[in-house]
Amino acid sequence: MTYKFRKVSPEDSKSIIDIFNFYIENSFSAFPEKKVSYDFFNVFLELSHNMPFYIVENENKEVIGFGLLYPYDRIDAFSGAAQISYFILPEYTGKGIGTKLLDTLISDARKLGIHTLLATISSLNVKSINFHLKNGFVICGYFKKVGIKKGNVFDIVWMQKFI
Repeated sequence: MTYKFRKVSPEDSKSIIDIFNFYIENSFSAFPEKKVSYDFFNVFLELSHNMPFYIVENENKEVIGFGLLYPYDRIDAFSGAAQISYFILPEYTGKGIGTKLLDTLISDARKLGIHTLLATISSLNVKSINFHLKNGFVICGYFKKVGIKKGNVFDIVWMQKFI
């Protein structure tokens, strides 16, 4: 299977929101309770705040995932820390794409002077926690019982990687 990463463009908005909505409806990877509108793409653009934001395309140029960095906090004291988020369609997971996307985002983060990556993950998203552990992240904190989705209460697991 071949795939490539490229910087996001406005034309990707529908594909990105469709992927995000898939995870809203079918998992605890995306936190909203209900599907978001296509205008939510602007939230991702604002969130990334000129930081790296990529889509993943398969050999047919179909968007199969996306990933982005965004500031941990916009206060100068925290300019060396960024949060990371990515969503890849389930039929493409377990094929090394997530690891390659993470590596690309880490490389870009270093170029921006970022030294710490943070991930906020639902405690019910064990696959993501394990993915991050496998890729050098450590659990650095929990916010207990702060989330509820579809009647399920969950913790937020904070994970961190020094790059």
